[in-house]
Amino acid sequence: MVDEFISQGHSVSGCGRSVDAVAELNELHPDHSFSVVNVASDSDVAEWASEMTETFGAPDLLLNNAAIINANAELWKVPRVEFDAVIDINIKGTANAIRHFIPAMIDRGTGVIVNFSSGWGRSTSGDVAPYCTTKWAIEGLSQAMAQEVPDGMAVVPLNPGVINTEMLQSCFGGSASAYPTAEDWAKTAVPFLLNLGPHDNGRPATAP
Repeated sequence: MVDEFISQGHSVSGCGRSVDAVAELNELHPDHSFSVVNVASDSDVAEWASEMTETFGAPDLLLNNAAIINANAELWKVPRVEFDAVIDINIKGTANAIRHFIPAMIDRGTGVIVNFSSGWGRSTSGDVAPYCTTKWAIEGLSQAMAQEVPDGMAVVPLNPGVINTEMLQSCFGGSASAYPTAEDWAKTAVPFLLNLGPHDNGRPATAP
C-alpha cells in the first residue's frame, strides 16, 4: 500500500515493529515517515501520534491494519500469552491509534478511519477462534464508533479479502499461493480506500 499511495502523490506515515523493515521503508522513501512502534502500547502510540500530527497535521485517511493470528489450534489449546497478544494487538492496538489520532481529525472536521476486519470478522472457522474474536470486535467497534463521530467523517470496517501473506500461509499452508499477493491486492485496494468518504460511515466494506 505504501508504494501505491506514494505513486498517487500522497504523503505516507506508518509504523511497524520490525526495525529492519521500518529502516528499509525510510531508506526507500526518505520524504515520508516510518517509525518503530508497538501499537499494543498506548504510551508508544501516544508519543508517535503526537509527533506525526505535530509534523504533518491530522491524517486524511487512518488505516488500522496491524494484526497477528494465533497458531492453528482449538481455543482451549491456545496458550494464554498467545491469546492475550492477539487481543492486545488486534483490538487494543486499533483503539490506541484511534484514541490518539482522532482528536486532531475531529478538530479539523474531516477524515476517514478504516479498521481492517476480515472475512473471519463476519464468519468463523475452527482453529482461529482468537483471531475471529478480534475481527468480530473490530466490526462492532467500527459500527458503534460511526455513530459517535461528527458529520463529515467516516469510520469503516474493511474486509480486505483473502491475501497471500505470511499470516495466511500460517493457517492455509501451500494453498495460500492461490490468492493474490499484497502487491497485487494494493493496486485495486488503494484507489478503493481513497474513494471512501462520509457517505460510507458505518457501512461494512469489502475491498475489490
